[in-house]
Amino acid sequence: MIPSADSKPSVLFVCVKNGGKSQMAAALMRYHAGDAVEVHSAGTKPGTSLNALSADVVAEVGADMSGESPKPIDPELLRRVDRVIVLGEEAHVEPVDGMSATIETWNTDEPSERGIEGIERMRLVRDDIDARVQALHSALLND
Repeated sequence: MIPSADSKPSVLFVCVKNGGKSQMAAALMRYHAGDAVEVHSAGTKPGTSLNALSADVVAEVGADMSGESPKPIDPELLRRVDRVIVLGEEAHVEPVDGMSATIETWNTDEPSERGIEGIERMRLVRDDIDARVQALHSALLND
């Protein structure tokens, strides 16, 4: 399916619980792209709530996760989006029939492996995801 000239690019960010990294990526993409990119997030095994530290650190840079909640992957959404971005090595997305999007995995920084925890850890995770989101934003608008 070839998108029409007036259609905007779409992306689905996925992690396991859809409470932290994928929600951060979605909030940061909405912040940088505004209405120019259709943004979604989901989890392979959605949790019950958002990670409060994740929400706090994206708010520090002006992005917003409020009003979001963890949700499962919708197969129809997988068929429709242009890109699927999996954050971390734990989540795995299986392609569905009719899907044309590429599935890309971002092996994001994990400061806890270096003994960095709490808000400092989450800021480093945010900054890594934010740099990747900005690069993806540019790529989506140039495709």
